[in-house]
Amino acid sequence: MTSPYCERPDGVLLTVHVQPGAKRTEYVGLHGEALKFRVAAPPVEGAANEALCAYLSTQFGLPKGAVEVRSGQSSRKKRVWLKGVSIRLAQEVLSLRSCP
Repeated sequence: MTSPYCERPDGVLLTVHVQPGAKRTEYVGLHGEALKFRVAAPPVEGAANEALCAYLSTQFGLPKGAVEVRSGQSSRKKRVWLKGVSIRLAQEVLSLRSCP
């Protein structure tokens, strides 16, 4: 199994699966080899990507510019960059948000 986390010297790249149009934006656990997020925004004109980035910036206490969709802008499967975050911190923060 491939890890959904890829650490680089200046941050971490997450492999995520996004479900747009949900009741609320939240992290819900693993979806295959990706981290699954439900996003309240619709998949129209980048709204779901913006909502995902805003959610992640809030959860990690990062400025909005430190979270970026690197690939998969129009796909449910995405690669999201978190600048200045380690794998350990990413795993810790997301484990606190996962469903029981």
